[in-house]
Amino acid sequence: MPDKTGTVRLHRVLRAPPESIYKAFTDKGALERWLPPYGFIGTVHEMDARVGGGYRMSFTHFASASSHSFSAEYTELVPHERIQHRDCFDSEHLPGEMLVSIDLKAVSCGTDVHIVQTGIPSAIPEEMCYLGWQESLSQLARLVEANIAEHD
Repeated sequence: MPDKTGTVRLHRVLRAPPESIYKAFTDKGALERWLPPYGFIGTVHEMDARVGGGYRMSFTHFASASSHSFSAEYTELVPHERIQHRDCFDSEHLPGEMLVSIDLKAVSCGTDVHIVQTGIPSAIPEEMCYLGWQESLSQLARLVEANIAEHD
C-alpha cells in the first residue's frame, strides 16, 4: 500500500499585478529570493520556463548547512493566469510526485492567488508544508508589492 500523501491549499490577495506574480514564479533570481522558507538559502541550478521544461532547486539550511533538492517540471503555463508543475524530491526518503497548481486572477487591488499542492510525501507533516508556504508567500509579497521607483 502506498504512503498517504497530503494536500495544502493556500489563498492570498497580493497588491501586485498578475504579470509580476507570474514572473516571480518563473524567474530564476526571483525564485531564489522568495521560495525558500525562513532560515534557508535557495539556489536554482537549472531553469527552463516552458511547458516540458522546469527547474532544479536546492534549499540549504543557513545554520547547519544541510540541504535538500528537488526538480519541478512545468506542465501548464498560461502567462499571468496559471502555472502548474510536477515536483519530485531528489531523496529516496521523500518518494512520489507532487502537483502544484497556481491560479492568478486580477482583482481591483492586485491579484487573487490560489495555490494547491497535492501528493506531499507522508514524511512531511501537512502543517509543516503549510507553514513553509506561508513563509514563502510572505517573502513573495515583499518582493512583488515593493513600490520602488526606477531610476535611469
